Amino acid sequence: MIRPDLSLPIPERIEAAHFIGIGGSGMSGLARMFLQRGIRVSGSDRADSDALRELAELGATVHVGHDAANLAGDVDAVVHTGAIWPENPEFLLAKERGLHVIHRSQALYWLIGGRRLVSVAGAHGKTTSTGMIVTALRDLGDDPTFVSGGVIAQLGASSGMGADDLFVIEADESDGTFLLYETSIALITNIDADHLDHYGTAEAFDDAFARFADGAREAVVISADDRGARRVRERISHDTVVTFGESPDADVRLVDIRTDGPVAFAVEYAGQRVDAQLPIPGAHNAINATGAVAVLLSLGWRLESAVRAVEGFSGTVRRFELHGVERGVSVFDDYAHHPTEVAAALSAARTVVGDGRIIALHQPHTYSRTQAMYREFAEVLETLADHTVVLDVYGAREDPVPGVTGALVSEAFADQGRVHFVADWQAAADHTAAVARDGDYIITLGCGNVHLIIPQVLQALAGDTDAAARE
Repeated sequence: MIRPDLSLPIPERIEAAHFIGIGGSGMSGLARMFLQRGIRVSGSDRADSDALRELAELGATVHVGHDAANLAGDVDAVVHTGAIWPENPEFLLAKERGLHVIHRSQALYWLIGGRRLVSVAGAHGKTTSTGMIVTALRDLGDDPTFVSGGVIAQLGASSGMGADDLFVIEADESDGTFLLYETSIALITNIDADHLDHYGTAEAFDDAFARFADGAREAVVISADDRGARRVRERISHDTVVTFGESPDADVRLVDIRTDGPVAFAVEYAGQRVDAQLPIPGAHNAINATGAVAVLLSLGWRLESAVRAVEGFSGTVRRFELHGVERGVSVFDDYAHHPTEVAAALSAARTVVGDGRIIALHQPHTYSRTQAMYREFAEVLETLADHTVVLDVYGAREDPVPGVTGALVSEAFADQGRVHFVADWQAAADHTAAVARDGDYIITLGCGNVHLIIPQVLQALAGDTDAAARE
């Protein structure tokens, strides 16, 4: 893993950029925007993907696998993620050539270029909140540029160039790079101590959020409910702070949540009340919507207009996304990879599953998070799912840690009859299908590659395990 060096100079002009790790959701979005700016784009990733194929269709030169030969002679800037290793051959060659080598956050800073910036940060709900703000602004007639951490379903993209001065981003707090941007309006959805491999302590994590908030040029929008956000609120000295949530002292207040189906609620502000309903389930999405409304109010929109615009949001890819139905069993996918996010996803599913059961297919993400939080994952899964199948750990950027496997999560269940650890994917798909019955929901959970098991699960449900294995 490479820690970002934000002291490195950012070039004023870029004509040809090479992206190391171009297939990631954030990197592919940046590469798409570079193409839209008329910049020649090349890039590589360790595996083929839809993102690589889509970029190739847009004119990028893409490579599967990392090799020094991928770095063309005309490249003048190299963009990388923190997930690559210092020994990456393209990274080393770029350094040897003396090229501008910048972290993806610096590439985003370059794209922003001084526009009026809305930055969305927080432990959970960033992608959904970003999508809500972007789609609402477009519905209201604005045309913002945006970069999100996931594909916004109704736009079919995670990024896009707009004609207006407004720029909306999902800001990454995991490595401190959200402090790089010159934010006008900062939205903090919640603060749940994570990424301590970077920050070291929870206090340092809180301090970073306080600096992010105080750096906002216009306003800070922050949760009034979340314990971490309330803690950080006490450290903020900004003149304009707008709070949102169910708390009685919230400036923009969420009331009367109804979760028996698509979530319905009302938003109160300055003596006004507007009822709302979203096409997506879950009380957490009502909270995300209220935060998005608070941002729109800070941008000058009226409450009625803001709520109506946010109501049109139809979700993001890999957030409670239905992939198919076999034998009466619905198979969903969700990006949740932290206990709080898993709880939100399963709680949302519970509101719409009816008499059916919830079967979680959980892939722990990173060895460090699994080692630190396996008990919390087990508690949430055992409490909110009827049965859980645990896969092995998706290591991402980390090397394996002896003794840290998916079995840590399954062994922490009090009732071993409700959990099954299966490292082999086909065996996991078969077991999941055998447990499921008509009316149940199967939900894959994780931000690694767990969604790739879905065809095997659907085929296993249909009884064609040979076809599943082939896929």
